[in-house]
Amino acid sequence: MRKQSGTEVFRITGARQGLADDVRGRQRRYIISMSVRTVSVVLAATLWNVERHVAVVALALGVLLPYVSVVIANAGRENAPSLPSTFVPAPVRTALGTAPAAGPAEPAGEPGPSGRAAGGPAPG
Repeated sequence: MRKQSGTEVFRITGARQGLADDVRGRQRRYIISMSVRTVSVVLAATLWNVERHVAVVALALGVLLPYVSVVIANAGRENAPSLPSTFVPAPVRTALGTAPAAGPAEPAGEPGPSGRAAGGPAPG
């Protein structure tokens, strides 16, 4: 017979991502966004005398992207909402031959709230 210890069961699909994988992913996102920033600043400098509107947009992107990159890179280690709960409650086992009660039942032969015996004929 197995011994029920009442411990919580871990669900592997609800486990968090490893710390090294999380840091690596945040570093990758930061490097990609900083590369985009570098390209946009070079593009702004190149297009300043050719197409001023595009250069201003690229420059604005180059100015705002470092702040956004840092916020995105630091936003790590939160639980993903799409994953199920990490813990699953241990199943409750009942003794053999017993069924959970559906609710209070009126015994046959005794008058119920209507004044008649349960299961008996309705007054007519």
